[in-house]
Amino acid sequence: MPVPGPGYSITIRVEAPPSASAAGDLTSAVGRVGGVITAFDVVESHPDGVVFDITCNAMSENHAKDITAALSVLPDVVVRKVSDRTFLVHLGGKIEVSSKVALRNRDDLSRAYTPGVARVCQAIAANPEDARRLTIKRNTVAVVTDGSAVLGLGNIGPAAALPVMEGKAALFKKFAGVDAWPVCLDTQDTEEIIRAVELIAPVYGGINLEDIAAPRCFEIEARLREKLDIPVFHDDQHGTAIVVVGALRNALRVVGKDIGKCKIVVCGVGAAGSAIIRLLLHQKPADVLAVDIHGIVHSGRDNLDSNLEQIASCTNVEGRSGSLHEALVGADVFIGVSAPNLFGAEQVATMNSDAVVFALANPDPEIDPVEAQQHAAIVATGRSDYPNQINNVLAFPGVFRGLLDAHANTITDTMLVAAANAIADVVEPERLNASFIVPSVFDSAVAPAVAEAVRKAAIGEN
Repeated sequence: MPVPGPGYSITIRVEAPPSASAAGDLTSAVGRVGGVITAFDVVESHPDGVVFDITCNAMSENHAKDITAALSVLPDVVVRKVSDRTFLVHLGGKIEVSSKVALRNRDDLSRAYTPGVARVCQAIAANPEDARRLTIKRNTVAVVTDGSAVLGLGNIGPAAALPVMEGKAALFKKFAGVDAWPVCLDTQDTEEIIRAVELIAPVYGGINLEDIAAPRCFEIEARLREKLDIPVFHDDQHGTAIVVVGALRNALRVVGKDIGKCKIVVCGVGAAGSAIIRLLLHQKPADVLAVDIHGIVHSGRDNLDSNLEQIASCTNVEGRSGSLHEALVGADVFIGVSAPNLFGAEQVATMNSDAVVFALANPDPEIDPVEAQQHAAIVATGRSDYPNQINNVLAFPGVFRGLLDAHANTITDTMLVAAANAIADVVEPERLNASFIVPSVFDSAVAPAVAEAVRKAAIGEN
């Protein structure tokens, strides 16, 4: 399943003899152990030796060590240095603050800072809404985490979560021109998180909650939405749901199915799965079966928490029970946000014809995409090395751009649905096919389309 990729890219500096076969020997050694060379550069050349930089993709840290070892055992080859290119990207952090105004002389300083700035402070004190117009609040989002559910790494804490939050901030800026800043809180107490966000809220035009474990994330988001006059958006929930619903709309177009006649299985009923179900229900599918580690969710099951009780009340119209494998029988769509390797091709074969499989667990999906393709008409994953990548980057930059532009005070399901439809519509009908149901994250049309759809929906609800 794993393939060499840029996430494990290394550059190996080696010294080799000046023979005609040196380059071929080096590239062959990398290839024998499964490395993929992406660059091969001569750094130094002397009569008695040549120094090369070999850049290659690996599958893991151990695989990178295997590649290095394969080079080091070659006759007269010396490995001088190995650089992990991912770590190099993160040296010193990935974001910075820069001034938007020139400070060239005393006049500039007098307007940007004292004494002129006092007049602006007084204006905001007299009319607090002016903060959106006269400060960074109009374009700034806090990316808030407690480090309790970071990527697929689990509860690694706020400091270890910081590289992810920095990356999120960089994506906000790159794709939507939004200034975002990481806020990694050294607490996992619900009340402390809520209070901390309340205290910092005056600076920001929106709050993006990130990588906070379920079920606490549900309460934190709900209560912050009640308390604050700015939008609060939990990306692990709603960003995922937006992209899934947009992608599913296009997938069903390709296979010619009406969602009103589709039975949908959602595996994983944490933050992402619950939000997907709630947004899917706005599309009025024939039925949704939610499945967690204990099987199909139904109202008669013991020990349901408040989230599962709510899910049970609006899904599973037939009151079915059983395992994931049983849930898949006769289903039209599978959406997984759970764990790797839960089923195989034989289970996909039990689904209805022209089945749609979204296996989104990362880095390893619920089913190997190659196996799924044996019987499914359309397969999507969360990975960048397969077609149809379901990636939150398609949603959250444009969503916040639209919210900020509308001076929105909250966010609603209507806005989320508008964002999903905007993502789907970026893929014109003539480009739509089984391998292309969502646009690329680098498609420059995506964020503006999402932003405009959200802005219009927000203004329409004001």
